[in-house]
Amino acid sequence: MRIAPATLLSLAGVFTWLCVGVPMIWESELFGEASGLTSDRQLGWRISYVLFGAAFVYLSSRLGRRQSRPADVLALAVLTCSALGVSHFSDSGLGGILLMVVSGVLPWVLSVRLGVAWMTLQHAALAPVFALSHAFPLTGAVFQALLYVGFSSFVFVTSLVARQQAQARDEQRRLNSELRATRALLAESSRLNERMRISRELHDLLGHHLTALSLNLEVASHVTTGKPQEHVRQAQSLAKLLLTDVREAVSQLREDDAINLREALDSLVEGVPALRIDFDAPDSLAVSDPAKAQVILRCAQEIITNTVRHADATRLELSVQPEERGVRIRSRDNGHGCDALVAGNGLRGMRERLEHYGGRLEVDTAPGRGFAVDAWLPLGRLDTSGRA
Repeated sequence: MRIAPATLLSLAGVFTWLCVGVPMIWESELFGEASGLTSDRQLGWRISYVLFGAAFVYLSSRLGRRQSRPADVLALAVLTCSALGVSHFSDSGLGGILLMVVSGVLPWVLSVRLGVAWMTLQHAALAPVFALSHAFPLTGAVFQALLYVGFSSFVFVTSLVARQQAQARDEQRRLNSELRATRALLAESSRLNERMRISRELHDLLGHHLTALSLNLEVASHVTTGKPQEHVRQAQSLAKLLLTDVREAVSQLREDDAINLREALDSLVEGVPALRIDFDAPDSLAVSDPAKAQVILRCAQEIITNTVRHADATRLELSVQPEERGVRIRSRDNGHGCDALVAGNGLRGMRERLEHYGGRLEVDTAPGRGFAVDAWLPLGRLDTSGRA
């Protein structure tokens, strides 16, 4: 069973936190009443230890999100202060071990530059804690803090590599979904083109020759008498029957000259990482124009991409439903939303594609209400099966 890197990091952090707590709880000679620590300092390290665990559990549930919230940075500050508090109040270096756990979380919450700066500052704050609590000389406290910086740097880089690999894997999964959808659309387009080619060949070649044969047989029936005329008339009837069959075959081929988008859309919504997609569409969503079928697919693709990259959402409701004269695409996510929408290249491209064919795009968003899209593309009158 494959476990996600964020889950492994969370489990490792909780395990380290518990391991740090074992000696603090059970060794009363070092951290309890027999240690010489005052009751205030004993209460201080206990509160700091519990706060660290609570803040880490919260951040663990947020690891893997593409965007960080202000509450995440606040929880990160609580982690750092709690780790320093453990060392200060317990008069030990255990807080330095907890700072390693913080260093492992930094690449998942902050950018690389901010993470390095945060790690440097939190260990710089560890030096005066050692100097005051352990009565180290200043140089000794600095060297002791540098020792933890080396360990934390290794943890930071390892976590950063895991974070980058997780992002690359998620991006690869999303791109694979888009590739499968494009391949399904291409296969449907190829099938449609082949049926159109066959219908044209049947109509232009067989239909033309059978019509000419029928006319020649008509002439032959008038210039022959007796038994040969009877055979000519039978051949003329067979030629007319065969011409009728060819026309019916051509009509059937042209009746099924639409692209079924359902398979392509199913491929698009499957395998999107860190996002639950509630997809609603009819089993048969047939569109006769390949260019408009591509517009529908690209709009759905852009909605999913924007949700994954920018919305910080865990759930997306996506609906593609046929209407009387077109197809309506609706979506809503549970992301954070925004005050003022600034349309990027994706939204502008979606709007341009729709407006090129007489469609429209409406976007609704607000802080705390997620992001909603309502798009409509005209296709002409639809029958009950959803075919345009």
